[in-house]
Amino acid sequence: MTKGIVVAGLSGGSGKSVAAVGLVAAYAGQGRKVVPFKKGPDYIDAGWLQLAAGNPCYNLDPYLMESETIRDSFALHSENAAIIIVEGNRGLFDGVNVAGAYSTAELSVELNLPVILVIDCTKTTRTVAALVLGCQNLDPRVMIKGVILNRLGTARHESIVRQSVEHYTDIPVVGAIPRSKTDYFPQRHLGVTPFQEHEGADQTTLMLAEMAEKYLDLKTIENLMADVSFSAKKMLQTTGKPSAKVRIGILKDAAFQFYYPENLEALVDEGAELVEINAMRAPLLPELDGLYIGGGFPETSARRLAENSSFRESVKSAAETGLPIYAECGGLIYLGESILLDDQEYPLAGVFPVRFGLHRKPQAHGYTELVVRNANPFYQKGEMIKGHEFRYSRILSWQGDEENLAFEMKRGVGFMGNRDGLVYKNVLALYTHIHSLATPQWAGNFVARALEFKNQRVTPGLKNTKKH
Repeated sequence: MTKGIVVAGLSGGSGKSVAAVGLVAAYAGQGRKVVPFKKGPDYIDAGWLQLAAGNPCYNLDPYLMESETIRDSFALHSENAAIIIVEGNRGLFDGVNVAGAYSTAELSVELNLPVILVIDCTKTTRTVAALVLGCQNLDPRVMIKGVILNRLGTARHESIVRQSVEHYTDIPVVGAIPRSKTDYFPQRHLGVTPFQEHEGADQTTLMLAEMAEKYLDLKTIENLMADVSFSAKKMLQTTGKPSAKVRIGILKDAAFQFYYPENLEALVDEGAELVEINAMRAPLLPELDGLYIGGGFPETSARRLAENSSFRESVKSAAETGLPIYAECGGLIYLGESILLDDQEYPLAGVFPVRFGLHRKPQAHGYTELVVRNANPFYQKGEMIKGHEFRYSRILSWQGDEENLAFEMKRGVGFMGNRDGLVYKNVLALYTHIHSLATPQWAGNFVARALEFKNQRVTPGLKNTKKH
């Protein structure tokens, strides 16, 4: 029987990622198949969960996805798992309004999973019991089954907090993690460092597994998990033609790493063969029918990206020939003219005449809603697209017209002037990240454009004259 639980916190920074990744690593280390999920729009925490599990981490986002889609994805991706760990985001009851809509608590109810609550006990003792009691009474539908105490100072500190929680509530303490000098997840300008850029990532997951085995009651936590039933499972459907094979390149390296596994699976389900490419090492873009450039941190690898001039030029040349290219956030930056960092300007692919810079504070952060206003290769006019954006980059200069941008922002910041989406021939680049389960037409449209390009390329005498 598959068993599952939600790991949540009272706030961001409470230590829920340390607990969640530790649990995943510990159970996986027992030879169990662990499937992790991350609530909300997140690539970095999901990456660490994936590394610890040895299996993809899938995202469940109540804001972007319908309830049925969440349940279907959860059932489909949990198949054959022994243990499921769902890591929440922000505080347990934090949503987009006073009712807590789209919160981790709401997701736990949707999935009928119990919750383990991680609490930062820094400079507090008995008050922790009040916090647990408040969470327990705020919404009786939420099944808080255990508490993990984090950042404890001394044995006496732990004893007082543990006794307080178990005296005033009927919720057991299932873990007590002491304050540690070890920074498992170093922070930088966009938050936690991704595992792809962490030199000791594998060692970190081993350390977290050891931490969990030492300080968390793994057996009790497993006993608190709920049995997961797949009787209501409905297979997710695709709309494409898997027999129509196309090759779609994926820039995947330290600079470009933000890809939902569901997006990549959706492309494969539609008939795409995915070709992973390192933009810092590959001399040229290989022969492709399409190119997907996800988000990431081109700013931290700007020098190496700039030095690989042959690859940059091959991307620009491919765009000129009409290769369908879809680029999100970091991918948008890469297709620009250059990026300015610490008074040093680094040349990029140059598909769009945009110069980017980096700001100390976020320039956009949160969910987005876009209406398609202008022609582009991937979406129809009038469609509403939901996604999210999180960036520190800003536009220093752009030789373009806001009215030509493809999308009007109904929520969010976008590229400029309440618009997003730069278009050139078969290229669409935007700041918004989309999730294929929230935007199901995306993968089918991408593969359709790639197939058109493939057929035009291989048919003698037929030129690609399609422009947007």
